[in-house]
Parts: sequence; structure tokens; C-alpha cells
Amino acid sequence: MTGLELLRATASRIGTTPGIGRLLGMEIDAIEPGRFEASVVTRPDFANPLGDVHGGVCATLLDSVMGCAVHTTLGPGEGYSTLEIKVNYTRTVPVAGVRLTGVGTTVHVGGRTATAQGEVRDDEGRLVAHATTTCLIHR
Repeated sequence: MTGLELLRATASRIGTTPGIGRLLGMEIDAIEPGRFEASVVTRPDFANPLGDVHGGVCATLLDSVMGCAVHTTLGPGEGYSTLEIKVNYTRTVPVAGVRLTGVGTTVHVGGRTATAQGEVRDDEGRLVAHATTTCLIHR
């Protein structure tokens, strides 16, 4: 299967989000060529020592949606690895049931590397974090 077909097949199996997605309670919201959207609902388990959502939750959501956006562009048997990720945080998020939606889009997909960008917004549409990534493509 292509990357797009694989992700769509995964999304069609309700309640079977793999690995880190299951751990965070991630829901896949949209899958298109070069674009991937997923969300999580904050909970007390996500707290940092100050009682807000730990930045790693947004970083993980961003890494997931940007990487999956790249994955949607890959052919059968091809994969990717994150080479680097740069995250900027714009506001704190409470741990009490806020839906965070991450959207990743590809910027460039080449022969050996791909770049993508992503945003996380809260349930009021406010920007929480944004990021860029470079991925190594395994052909």
C-alpha cells in the first residue's frame, strides 16, 4: 500500500490507533495527500510541574501530524524518520478537557528528504504551537 492508503486503512479501524496515538488518545480527523490532521483531548496525565499541559504533548502531536503528512506522499514500501523538529509554543493549555487539533502539511518532498510544517490549535481556534520538520525518506 502507499503511505496514503496505509494511513486511511489505519483510520478506518476505529479504536486501533497505533502506539503513541493510543497512549495520548489521538483521533485522526482528516487525511489527504500532503496533509494530515489529528486531535487529542487534554487530561490531568498531561500536566507539567506547573499544572498545565506539558510541551511534549504538543511536540508529539506536531511530530505525528507532520510525519504523517509526509507519509501520505510516499509509495508502497517507503517510510520516513524524523531528522529534526523545531517547535515554537505560543500559549499554555489547561489539562481539563481542551481539544487540541494538529494539522501537518508538506512543504517539499524530495528523493531523500522531506520538509513539513504544522500547527496546533485549541478548541477556540487559538494557536498553541507551530513547528517545522525535516524527515529522511526510506525508499
